[in-house]
Amino acid sequence: MKIGVLTQPLHNNYGGLLQAYALKEVLQSMGHEVIIINRQSKKISTFRKYGSIAKSIIIGRTIVPNVLLNESLKGVISRETRKFREKFIPNLTNLITDNEGMQDLNNTGFDAYVVGSDQCWRPRYSPSIRNYFLDFAINDNRVKRIAYAASFGVSHWEFTDEDTSTCSELLKKFNAISVREDSAIDLIKNKLGRDDAVHVLDPTMLLSKEHYNDLVELEKSSVTPGNLNVYVLDKTPEKDNLVRQIEAKLQLKAFEVLPVKRLNEQKVTKVNIEDFVYPYPAAWIRGFQDAKFVVTDSFHGTVFSILHNVPFVVIGNIERGLSRFQSLLKLFGLEDRLITDVDTIKIEYFTDKKIDWVRVNKILDQEREKSLEFLKKGLQVNF
Repeated sequence: MKIGVLTQPLHNNYGGLLQAYALKEVLQSMGHEVIIINRQSKKISTFRKYGSIAKSIIIGRTIVPNVLLNESLKGVISRETRKFREKFIPNLTNLITDNEGMQDLNNTGFDAYVVGSDQCWRPRYSPSIRNYFLDFAINDNRVKRIAYAASFGVSHWEFTDEDTSTCSELLKKFNAISVREDSAIDLIKNKLGRDDAVHVLDPTMLLSKEHYNDLVELEKSSVTPGNLNVYVLDKTPEKDNLVRQIEAKLQLKAFEVLPVKRLNEQKVTKVNIEDFVYPYPAAWIRGFQDAKFVVTDSFHGTVFSILHNVPFVVIGNIERGLSRFQSLLKLFGLEDRLITDVDTIKIEYFTDKKIDWVRVNKILDQEREKSLEFLKKGLQVNF
């Protein structure tokens, strides 16, 4: 079966890249031909770009937003993640930036579309939310439509009334629906009118730890220079202080597998551009292999801690949405690893408490089997 996978644009987000890689690997192992649909937002026009730069100068901003970087600088920053994508996710459609391009997919002979995973059903993150409900294929009654581990990202409703109405009609044509968060089941039922959605694992959890170990070995990733993996996307002084406390308490050495400097925090120039390059994704995975403890505020940072059986604490961000973390941790009985108030937490609460990895791994095996069965059943050819 020829399958088109529609997910978030593949840029420098490690979780986004690896969930696309994992879903592709799983579908290929089932004997399918897999092509990632390269749907992205339109590039900002030169007129708007220089207008935004002028505005930044007028208001005194010295750091130009990431979206305004020229393509040459963006290419350097994405060099390592692009290498990974080209090697391990090579089959992409041509770049599509509008609905007309999506309509052209009807002429490419896809037998099925799989939408997911990541926050592909979160309007603010998707280039066109209706595309992610397969509006472009509405008249194709031959093709199968599957949502796999699709995520709204939050537990509240962010669609406009018009999009809610349209997406509700589009979802009626889906053959099978699965979501990444348990809260999404109620959202789909109450807002989109389907009561048959099921909860499945993020695609990255469909692959075993051994699969990722083999990938790291294949890519000859170097040993990381520490054993306290700090994968924190939204840095604050309070989080830095928490890391120092854990480092001292557990007598570990903190390290990051992230750019030396962060976009939107410091100015990017041709001189310092190498400091902004995202490390190779296999090195990011290696960070979890080598860690004895993980501090993260990332969903996929949490996922890979669980996959590699590494004790962790996850710092939740209420504004970004907690439902992703709550759903994942609840599944494995690890709700106590989530904190939201860094200032008042006593680190002994999670540094001294052991995780029963035998129990966690048993749940993981059961949920993996259930999730794989969902995909197999959803993609069955009906004669």
